[in-house]
Amino acid sequence: MVLFNKLPSNVFLAPMAGITDRPTRQIVYDKSDGHVTLVSEMVAINALSRKNAKTYRIADVRAEKHPVIVQLVGTDPAMFADAAQLAAELGASGIDINMGCPVRKITTSGAGSALMKNPQLAADIIRSVVDAVKLGVSVKFRKGWDNNNINAVEFAKMCEANGAAFVTIHGRTKAQGYSGTADWQIIADVKKTLKIPVVGNGDVFSPETAKQMLEQTGADGVMVGRAALGAPWLPGQIDAVVRGQKPTFPTIAEIKHTLQKHIALLKDYYGEKLALALSRKYVCWYSKNLYDAKRFRENYMKINDYQTALDEIEKYFRQNKERTE
Repeated sequence: MVLFNKLPSNVFLAPMAGITDRPTRQIVYDKSDGHVTLVSEMVAINALSRKNAKTYRIADVRAEKHPVIVQLVGTDPAMFADAAQLAAELGASGIDINMGCPVRKITTSGAGSALMKNPQLAADIIRSVVDAVKLGVSVKFRKGWDNNNINAVEFAKMCEANGAAFVTIHGRTKAQGYSGTADWQIIADVKKTLKIPVVGNGDVFSPETAKQMLEQTGADGVMVGRAALGAPWLPGQIDAVVRGQKPTFPTIAEIKHTLQKHIALLKDYYGEKLALALSRKYVCWYSKNLYDAKRFRENYMKINDYQTALDEIEKYFRQNKERTE
C-alpha cells in the first residue's frame, strides 16, 4: 500500500539527529529498492534562516535522486514559514514539523515535544507552514509530556484542523524518552479520531512488529528508527511484508559490502578524517550479533588511519565468512 501525497512507501525512516544524513538515506534507499519514505535530520529554523553553513547543507537535498521530507524544529511561526520556503527551494518533497523531540536542549527552548504543552503556539506554527508552501506538511509528536499530561488525541485533532496532511505519533511520552514500552493504543486512538493519515512510531524492531503495529492500530503507515541502525535493509524488509511479500535477509558478505559502501559515502560527504570518526558508531551497529564483535569494535576504535580501518573491516568479515563456511 502506497500512502498519501504520492510518497514512495508507507514505511518511513525516522528522522534521527546525527544519523539520517545524506549517506545514511542513500544506503537505506538503495537497500529498500526505493520502497521507503525518507525524512531528513531535524533542521533548526533559526540556523537555517541565518544560512548557517552546516544547517544549510543538511537541508539541501537537491542532489539526491530520491524524495526527502525535511524536518524543521523551532518555536517561531514566522521563522518557520521562512525556513519552510527555503527548504522547498532546497529540494524538500515535504515539510515535517518536529513536535516530539524529547532532548532537553530542544525542549528547554520550548521546541520539540515542549510544544505539546503549548497547543496554541503549535497551531500557529502549523498554519504558518501550511500557508507558506505548496508542499504537504506533516507533524511528528508524542503521546504527551508525561503520564499526567497525555494529550495526543486532542493535539492530533488540532494538527488536522490547521492543515496537516498527515501526522506521526510516537507512542511514548517526553518523560519516557526512548525508555520503557511504546503505547500502541494511543496510536489507535489517534487513528480513530482523524480523517488524515496517521503514521505509527515506537517499538518497531522487525517486519513482524511493524505488521503487528499496523494491524493493532489501524495506522496508515509505520516509522522505523533505532532498529534500522546498522540494518539499512530493515525498512525495505518491512515494506515487503506490508505488501504481502517475503523479505530478504543479507548474507555476511552483503553486510560487509553495505558497511564499506556506507563508509565510502561518509568519506565523499564529510571527508576522510570525519568519515573515519563517524564510521566508528556504524561499525558497532553493523557488527551487532556477529561473531567476535566485541574484539573487532575494540580494535577498530583504536584506529586513526582511514585505510587501516578499511583493512580491519575486510579482515574481520573474512574471518566471519570463513567461520560460517
